[in-house]
Amino acid sequence: MNILIEGAGAIGIALGASMISQNANVSFYASQRTADKLTEGIKRIGIFNHLSFSPDSYEVYTDYNDLPEDSFDFIFVCSKTIANEDISNNLNEHRSILKEGAKIIIFQNGFGNDEPYLRYFDKDEVFCARVITGFSRPERNISEVTVHTEPILLGSLQGADIEVLKPIAEMISKSGIPSEINWNLDKFLWAKMLYNCALNPLGAILGVNYGKLTENDYSIAIMNKIIEEIFNVIKAAGYSTNWNRPEEYQDIFYSKLVPDTYNHFSSTYQDISKKQKTEIDSLNGTVIKLGEKYDVDVSVNKTIYNLIKSIEADF
Repeated sequence: MNILIEGAGAIGIALGASMISQNANVSFYASQRTADKLTEGIKRIGIFNHLSFSPDSYEVYTDYNDLPEDSFDFIFVCSKTIANEDISNNLNEHRSILKEGAKIIIFQNGFGNDEPYLRYFDKDEVFCARVITGFSRPERNISEVTVHTEPILLGSLQGADIEVLKPIAEMISKSGIPSEINWNLDKFLWAKMLYNCALNPLGAILGVNYGKLTENDYSIAIMNKIIEEIFNVIKAAGYSTNWNRPEEYQDIFYSKLVPDTYNHFSSTYQDISKKQKTEIDSLNGTVIKLGEKYDVDVSVNKTIYNLIKSIEADF
C-alpha cells in the first residue's frame, strides 16, 4: 500500500509513522524547512507506544511535479484547513500520481472540509476522519501524542461505501492508536465541532489549557453559550449529533471529555503561539456561516471568532 501524507505536521508525522510500522510505503509532502528536518528521521512519542524510523524508511517531496506517477493508493490530508484550496487544486492538476481507485482521507478539524475536494473528485473518492486525539510537534520531525479520549473514526459525509477504509483503520489501530470505521461520521464530526469550538479559541485567547477553562464560572458561561448556539445551528441546518439537547452534551463535556484532555493546549493556542494563521474559519467560522444561512443567533461564536481574527491580524 502506497500512501502520500499531505502535510507533515504533528498528525501527519504520527500517521506516517503509524503506516510505516505496518509496512506501508509512505511519502510526505512537506515545506522545505520540514523536509530538511525529515532527513534526520521521524518519531512518534507520547502516550502510546513509541515509533522511530530512519529517513530511508520513507520519501519526502516539496514539489508536486516531482511526485511519481501512478503511485498512491491513499492521500492523507493532514495539513491545516487553510490549505485545502491549494491541496485540492494540486491533486486535481496532478491526477496522474493517483492509482486507479485511489482515495482521499481528510484528517482535519472542522466540518465540511471535503467540499473543496468534491469539486474535482467523486463522492466515493473523498472521505473524512474524526480525530479527537491530541498531537503536538516538539520538533519538526517528532509527533507527540498528548491526549486521547476516543478512537479515530473514518467515514464519509456523502454516503459512500466506507468498507474500503477498513484496512486503514486496522493499520492505525495495530500501530497503537485506536481507530475504526463509522457509518454516522457526521454526528461525530459535529460532536468534535462542539468540543473544538467551545475549547480551542477560548483557550487560545486566555492562554490556558482545556482544563483551566472549566475552573471558573465566567469561562464556563461562555462555553455553554457557544454549545447552545451550535445545537441551534445543527437543528436548523438539518444535521444531527449524538445528543438531543445542549444540556446532555454539557454533562459529558464537563464530566469526561475535558477531564480526559485536561492538560492539552489547543491547536489554535499552538498556532497563535507560533504567530501562524489558525483554523478558526473551519470551526466557529463554519457555525457562523450556517447561522447566517438559517437565521440562527450565533452572537457568542461571532465574538470569539472576531477575537481570534483580531489576534491574527498582527501576524
